Amino acid sequence: MSSLHGFGLGIVSENAQGAVLDTFYPQPVAHLSDALSNVLSGVSGRLDAAQLAALSKALEAAGDSAGAGLATQLAAAEGKVVATPLADNAPPLSVEEAYLKLHLISHRWVRPHETDLTGLFGLLPTVAWTDQGPVDLEELPQRQLEARLKGSVLEVSSVDKFPKMTNYVVPAGVRIAHTARVRLGAYLGEGTTVMHEGFINFNAGTEGPGMIEGRISAGVWVGEGSDLGGGCSTMGTLSGGGDIVISVGKECLIGANAGLGIPLGDRCTIEAGLFVTAGTKVSVLDEGGDTIETVSARTLAGRSDLLFRRHSSTGAVQCLTNKSAIELNEMLHANN
Repeated sequence: MSSLHGFGLGIVSENAQGAVLDTFYPQPVAHLSDALSNVLSGVSGRLDAAQLAALSKALEAAGDSAGAGLATQLAAAEGKVVATPLADNAPPLSVEEAYLKLHLISHRWVRPHETDLTGLFGLLPTVAWTDQGPVDLEELPQRQLEARLKGSVLEVSSVDKFPKMTNYVVPAGVRIAHTARVRLGAYLGEGTTVMHEGFINFNAGTEGPGMIEGRISAGVWVGEGSDLGGGCSTMGTLSGGGDIVISVGKECLIGANAGLGIPLGDRCTIEAGLFVTAGTKVSVLDEGGDTIETVSARTLAGRSDLLFRRHSSTGAVQCLTNKSAIELNEMLHANN
């Protein structure tokens, strides 16, 4: 058989009716070898202690000591254990599959857009995320009362479809000043620092290293060595970007309170306070500072070594480049 797109052994949380609220996968894996896929073929759904013990032996025999150890540990779990295979890269069909795909991204097995998340938002239930785990919203008042009767308080940190990433995985080599601002399904490359006002949505992230003090919206990818200044924003597919994938190249800087609505090439800068959308009219300057053409910003999408700024008197958006005017004109008209 062909290798599985992904696989995970996890612990599910349910409401009183048995509906799944979330699934925690301690060691999800992706792009499995054919040999390991053969062992895991047919392993799906809820597993009891005996099934987990048998799976542990099979995984050990196949050379997967880490997987075997996890199966042994999960055999003693108080919660329900589930095996979730992803035969191919298809849209998720259950809460368990949705959570596995989010885990695969946050565990760095796949990058944003490398696993199909079509329909995921509609699959996930909106729950209360508490210090006792996810709680069904209809069951929340009773749970709060029960806590008060015991002299304690049920802490509700958020009411959302997505939990914070750090309750499920903390990638190596990162710093996160305010953990609630990074959702499960975010990808944080090694060397990434997310400051207090930084935010990273699901199916988005950073190659690292980088300093994130602004907003990385769903679907946005930030390249190596790029920094997002305080209060800046990137448009994602859920916030007006449509089907266009917004990205930031390597060694870029988006200034404080600036914004980006086009894919950005490498070594680009957007000055503080300037929001560049696809329709923004940009005056392209040559090395002498003269305007050689006025274009929509979408024309410059993906181009490297650009500086976007506003004229201090007129407020006109300008773009400077290290390219000569002739080379720049050729680049511009090649897209006409």
